[in-house]
Amino acid sequence: MFTKTVSLDQLHSFSENTIAHHLGIEFTEIGTDYVTARMPVDKRTHQPFGILHGGASVVLAETLGSIASFLCISDPTKVAVGLEINANHLRPAKEGYVYGKVTPIHLGRTTHIWDIKITNEQNKLVCVSRLTVAIVNADR
Repeated sequence: MFTKTVSLDQLHSFSENTIAHHLGIEFTEIGTDYVTARMPVDKRTHQPFGILHGGASVVLAETLGSIASFLCISDPTKVAVGLEINANHLRPAKEGYVYGKVTPIHLGRTTHIWDIKITNEQNKLVCVSRLTVAIVNADR
């Protein structure tokens, strides 16, 4: 499924000076049809009531889906950009890490749709998300 071979270190270097880096997102595994990452639940990702901010979960989801689309694109004249994201926040997280895993739903020529599940350290669902990515010309 993935047309590019990259290391976890390369994925981390792509995130330097981005929101993913600022929030502490770390890629943990690249499979044949999935990518995983973890994100700390701390002062960077809390909302005012001391729990994981839903927007931080969305950043983790979109980061995973965008990287997965990037890994699928073989045409160097094309790039992946987020088109729509949906997230359902199922339970709070207060500390530790949350873990995201992205898997494909649809991989078309002009759109990719991804399923992202975010779990806590007890492997309980914290958030489920669906991301639609547009595959567009790089020179836009």
